[in-house]
Amino acid sequence: MEKFPITADGAVQMQEELRNLKAVQRPSIIKAIAAAREHGDLSENAEYHAAREQQSFVEGRILELEDKTSRMDIIDVASLTGDQIKFGASVTVADEETDEESTFQIVGEYEADPAAGKISVTSPIARALISKSVGESAEVNTPRGQKDYEIIKVSYK
Repeated sequence: MEKFPITADGAVQMQEELRNLKAVQRPSIIKAIAAAREHGDLSENAEYHAAREQQSFVEGRILELEDKTSRMDIIDVASLTGDQIKFGASVTVADEETDEESTFQIVGEYEADPAAGKISVTSPIARALISKSVGESAEVNTPRGQKDYEIIKVSYK
């Protein structure tokens, strides 16, 4: 059973989703199935089939989250310090061609959300930045070709 790194915030979100699935959604689906059964013939009962499909999805997600929560290696980012980039770091980089700045946090693969500025530790940019420090450059191989970034700021919050 292989553990995976996750920030404390990511762990809380995962545990909250699991709690919601078990305490709110599962009982709601059970009620929907019971109500649909009362309508008679199950072979042509669309409400029943939809509720059973939703139940299957929720039960699968519960199993997945229970597995993940049992294998989490929670990293308290607030206790980390230094100028070197490692898991949990919030990093500001500048594209060396356009001088466009970007800021993101390096997080676990299950909590990555690029739209929210959280990139997976296994992503190409994170792998290129790990172990680098402020002022250094990192070469990142992207689908659009190689990009060079200068590291402007590293923080742990």
